[in-house]
Amino acid sequence: MNARSRTPDDDRPPRVRGPFDAATWKEIAYLLINLPVALIGFVYTVVMVASTGALSVTVVGLPLLTCGLWGARQLGKPERARARALLGVRVDEPTPMPGPGRSGGFFPWLWTGIKDPVAWRTVLYALVRLPWGLLTFSIALVGLFVLWPVLPWLVRGLANADRAMVRGLLSPSDGLERRIAELESGRGVVVDTAAADLRRIERDLHDGAQARLVALAMGLGLAKEKLLEDPDAAAAMVDEAHGEVKIALQELRDLARGIHPAVLTDRGLDAALSSVASRCLVPVAVAVDLPGRPAAAIEGIAYFVVSELLQNVSKHAGAESASVEVWRADGHRGGGRLLLRVSDDGRGGADALAGRGSGLAGLAERVGAVDGVFVVDSPPGGGTVVTAELPWRDREA
Repeated sequence: MNARSRTPDDDRPPRVRGPFDAATWKEIAYLLINLPVALIGFVYTVVMVASTGALSVTVVGLPLLTCGLWGARQLGKPERARARALLGVRVDEPTPMPGPGRSGGFFPWLWTGIKDPVAWRTVLYALVRLPWGLLTFSIALVGLFVLWPVLPWLVRGLANADRAMVRGLLSPSDGLERRIAELESGRGVVVDTAAADLRRIERDLHDGAQARLVALAMGLGLAKEKLLEDPDAAAAMVDEAHGEVKIALQELRDLARGIHPAVLTDRGLDAALSSVASRCLVPVAVAVDLPGRPAAAIEGIAYFVVSELLQNVSKHAGAESASVEVWRADGHRGGGRLLLRVSDDGRGGADALAGRGSGLAGLAERVGAVDGVFVVDSPPGGGTVVTAELPWRDREA
């Protein structure tokens, strides 16, 4: 955590909310809208439950119930948006109900829809909202003309009850829905990162080694034609082609090192990070303390994170020295974590949110895609410390 100097503003008490400020008028508007919105939801829910209950003994009863529950889910969307706009309550959208094609067939889709907890909680929300909406509408309307001296505090209490109702009945299913959303986002990051790496490899091959090998083939063809007519010129061309071959081989080695270095596969993180540190433009101290080798995927992410951070030190930090520390820590809920810390004494001011998909933001996405944590501490003029935490998975034999 960055230290900061204390200012006179720190001693001021928190800002007191006025009785008739903008937030209060938004709450009054929310309570007045409650009745018509609740009436629509109540009518839909009663008709849906009654019709599907009456038809439950027929073939179309259960599919109709699933469709009705899907419609009840849709009632929650405008309610979450209204609470977000007028009450400041931010509730994540639940995962959409999968269709028959994504559920593995008609009957799995039918069963998934019938036991959908989000839809049933929305049905309960619609049923209890009518009496509550009538109560809040009446109190807010009468209060505007009769109870206005105490109206702000009365409205605030009713709005807090609405906030609790929205959070309790219209939120996703505990942590499961949030976890699904995180995994979907992480999968998207992994796919985008893999596509970007593939484009980079194709570009490097096309612009580098491929173009050089094409020129080499043309040069050798010319040398072959001059071999009998002008042996000295042919020998010079062959010497030049030999130099081009060396350069092309070096470019291919650099490209292979960027994909997955052989030293990482053969000798692990300690040797691989020491090799990366030796190419840094500032002295780097490397300390690796691991009881064994993690899974190849985790090891590769750790290598590329440190490699990218040391490149940033060389290009942007203006540092005189840097250090890399790698160790394993046991998690408090079981399992271990692989911890990385890269620090330098440069100018600081690095921003992990500078741009999505590039720089530190790209590293944060890559680490987050495997349930990792990426933290940047970089006060201006105070150097930079970047810490990454990755899940430890043992390497398969």
